[in-house]
Amino acid sequence: MGDDQLRRSAEAALDADPSDAKAWSILGLLLRRAGKLEEAIACHRRGLEHAPDNWSVWSNLGNALTEAGRLAEGVAAQEEAFRREPGNGTILFNRAVAFRKAGRYAEALAAINLASSENGEPTALLRWERALTRLQIGDYVHGFDDYEARRQIPSYHARRPSAPPWNGQELDGRRVFVTTEQGFGDALLVARYLPMVKKAGGRLVYECHSELRRVFSGLDPDEWVAWGAPAPSCDVEVSQMTLPMLFRTTLASVPPPVPLTVPVEAREKAAWRLGEREPGTLRVGMVWSGRSTFADNAWRATRLAPFLRLAEIPGVRLYSLQKGPQEAELDALGPAGRLVVPLGPHVEDFADTAAMIERLDLVIMTDSSVAHLAGSLGTPIWNLVQHVPYWVYGFTGERTPWYPSMRLFRQGPELDWAPVFARVREALHEEVRRRAERDAPTARTL
Repeated sequence: MGDDQLRRSAEAALDADPSDAKAWSILGLLLRRAGKLEEAIACHRRGLEHAPDNWSVWSNLGNALTEAGRLAEGVAAQEEAFRREPGNGTILFNRAVAFRKAGRYAEALAAINLASSENGEPTALLRWERALTRLQIGDYVHGFDDYEARRQIPSYHARRPSAPPWNGQELDGRRVFVTTEQGFGDALLVARYLPMVKKAGGRLVYECHSELRRVFSGLDPDEWVAWGAPAPSCDVEVSQMTLPMLFRTTLASVPPPVPLTVPVEAREKAAWRLGEREPGTLRVGMVWSGRSTFADNAWRATRLAPFLRLAEIPGVRLYSLQKGPQEAELDALGPAGRLVVPLGPHVEDFADTAAMIERLDLVIMTDSSVAHLAGSLGTPIWNLVQHVPYWVYGFTGERTPWYPSMRLFRQGPELDWAPVFARVREALHEEVRRRAERDAPTARTL
């Protein structure tokens, strides 16, 4: 039954009986799918007025609350559902998700273990949820093993296998096809493993996004395959996101980022666009949003406005690396637009972005692929991450072993960016002061 038909059916049921809790919850589900979360929550709560012991409505309410960022309420609603129907597999899964998204990782793992024991064996979805939780807390060995369950999830998008899987053994001259999945940032993250694949003694055939081709040219595979092109004839195949598992990565053994290639022509363009440095200034690049098509972008992104306050700090000069629809926020600044140098219009691919970053002193941004690029280049980067960020950033502390030049500024469980930017402004004041002291001429004793 399609959404329109489902809506009409629920509305007809409510016309006949306004106390139909199931119909209210169906409307809530449809509103949640449409992104109207507060309206969805209200519909689920109306259903509970009429059926306060309906475990399904409680769980649906919990999902909507969690998606709306009302994390503690989301957990509480799932606990109400669990109390009423403790053996239901859907509730057990939703409860685990609510715990993880609230940053309550030990409880999330306990919930997953309980769900697995109820089912006999963990489903692919449970293993995927366990993978995300384990990776977040740094249990990479078990987390990457569970991460392989992604391929058994029907909704997961990846290239269909075209050759037997490579399991990490010596290649002895065979052709290995390394396929790309997920986003640009993931490709930048795991590119560090490609030289390790080559050391296994085979011929590397690498699927690559065109936007990354120039910056990855130094990887020197034996053959390039355009992203999404027909699979070449190879002896074995492996997804790029399987490589951390094959090389048994732990927190202590994360390989360093692979050196990236910045072409001369990209550097010339960057030199022309940025010009000569104004004496005594700090060049700060910024990005406030990743791709809007990314499912969690609304949680990891913010707006341009809080970044503009950084321009109040004497000596700070702002440069926008933002690409995509969010660049319109720069156009809307009017005269204040002079506070920001827009670099996005001059960027065609990641090599252009890399060349721009090389001429900056610091990048301050919310998480996106540019964070992985700057981290791979070794540029100082302050990454402002959401309460439960991408697993690479763990769950505590200011550092990640994946990018030594990166400093993390973490959002709290209240999901408020204001305290994060307050800490960033304080840190930037200190950075400007430190650099001024470093660059000040030393007094000479006569």
